[in-house]
Amino acid sequence: MNSISANLNVMIKASEKASKILIRDFGEIEKLQVSKKGPSDFVTNSDLKVEQLILEELKKARPNYSIISEEKGIEINKDKDNTWIIDPIDGTINFLHGIPHFAISIALRSKGEIISGLIFDPIKNEMFFAEKENGAFFNNQRIRVSKKNNLNYCLFATGGKIANEPDLPYRKSGCAALDMAYVAAGRYDGYFQHNLNLWDIAAGIILIKEAGGMLNDIDISNNRSIKIIASSADINSKLLEKLGNF
Repeated sequence: MNSISANLNVMIKASEKASKILIRDFGEIEKLQVSKKGPSDFVTNSDLKVEQLILEELKKARPNYSIISEEKGIEINKDKDNTWIIDPIDGTINFLHGIPHFAISIALRSKGEIISGLIFDPIKNEMFFAEKENGAFFNNQRIRVSKKNNLNYCLFATGGKIANEPDLPYRKSGCAALDMAYVAAGRYDGYFQHNLNLWDIAAGIILIKEAGGMLNDIDISNNRSIKIIASSADINSKLLEKLGNF
């Protein structure tokens, strides 16, 4: 593995530190799950705590970078060319129900493109990260998108509402960040979804690109209503055909 940049190192440290809160809170969720009120206030609180800790770590290292985060919104700082994009818990509904499928997602946008991204699943202790022109990695092993080229043998991921049921084998996992990480690692063969926010998918974009995958054109200066279709180059045209005017 090539050496990682100082920025990615900061992202890794921040996510590992924040994951301790998530793991502890996730343990509490199981107890709250059975109460009448349910754990929703508790989850909002976890989200904010995790975000706070990540922001503190990133700001310590890079006090001038700008920030876009799910809970806090946009913070324009001295350095407008570099922006951290943070989702403290992607897959909140899974988290809320005690389902161990959610992730911390952190990306760095520099001069209008995502140059590094990290998606960390604390419960499974799986970390996916990528940097521009440096490849994509899963727990320090190099990863590539799937090589399958027969759609019948593929498995796709999606989320949200689907107007026209696509004739494809797919899953809805409830965590866009992990869906994209899994495409990069070749677990899923592709991913398609509408109405995403930038923080859901920023890290996934660079992961899929660096793992050799293909994505539709995405305007990353836009924070909301993003559409994604991602897969390996081998099946991209077949997937687009199946999805029609998705």
